[in-house]
Amino acid sequence: MQWLWWVSGVSLLLAGMAWAASRSNARQLAQLSEQYWALKFEHGELKARLKALAPTPEEQAAAQPPVQQTFVPLSSMKRPVS
Repeated sequence: MQWLWWVSGVSLLLAGMAWAASRSNARQLAQLSEQYWALKFEHGELKARLKALAPTPEEQAAAQPPVQQTFVPLSSMKRPVS
């Protein structure tokens, strides 16, 4: 009967250690998650600043306004009277 008390005591001790380890892991996970999102946000800001400073040729071409083309039918053009 004495060994049952020892088994239950050791199991209670192991459960407490597992609980403490899981709490520590949860804190570390929360901290890593916060750092990840902060780094992702900072990367996006730096990427936008870099694009503003040195745009690629494709971005420069896209930034120029497109050439305006209009259709003028020949029938609307009149000959000048001479």
